[in-house]
Amino acid sequence: MTDPAALLLALRHADGTFPSGGFAFSQGLEARAALADDFGPFDLAAFLADQVLRRWAGADRVALVRAHRAAADLDRVATVDAEVEASTASEPLRAGSRRNGLAFLTAHRRLGTPGAEAYHRRIREGMAPGHVAVVQGLLWARLGLDETTASAMGGHVAVIGPATAAIRLGLVGAIEAQTAIATVTADLAAVCRRPIADGQPFSAFLPVVEIACARHATGDLRLFSN
Repeated sequence: MTDPAALLLALRHADGTFPSGGFAFSQGLEARAALADDFGPFDLAAFLADQVLRRWAGADRVALVRAHRAAADLDRVATVDAEVEASTASEPLRAGSRRNGLAFLTAHRRLGTPGAEAYHRRIREGMAPGHVAVVQGLLWARLGLDETTASAMGGHVAVIGPATAAIRLGLVGAIEAQTAIATVTADLAAVCRRPIADGQPFSAFLPVVEIACARHATGDLRLFSN
């Protein structure tokens, strides 16, 4: 049985109201929805499935887990961080991940989470980029959350963020968003069960979203940064 204290801690830190700065990012959802004429009708469930299976599973989750395992050694965490920076081809998504990571880290600094101040200093000194998945793995480990729980939290955040963005953009209602989230829950759980090797490389393939984000970055009217 899950310890209630650990469960409540996980729920609090993965909740959409946690001040992580993620509200400013749609992870490419706004960009993809705006290009329906070029790439076909926007479908939230399909978008979330792609996020989970084509990006989060092979890239963000791998970074989170590797950072979680390395949490006691900030040099190793920074190495994972540098790999994320080098392997993220899309500049809008790369910049968004860094900004989201910094906002997440800043909130944890104010909360006094162990390791937050030291890693924030590394980012200020240019010794680490501070990608959000890496910061999640580091800080959730420092809070005492185990690897499986941290992985599930990261997946939850990766799905809830775009779904909330879709509601704010008026693309779907709250019930439609929950229905779309439910369609990817089994995939998300299956991904969280996959073993991750130490030093496992990152892999992601979302060309349509990356193209959409590149166009979106030059647009005049947009609600989200990416």
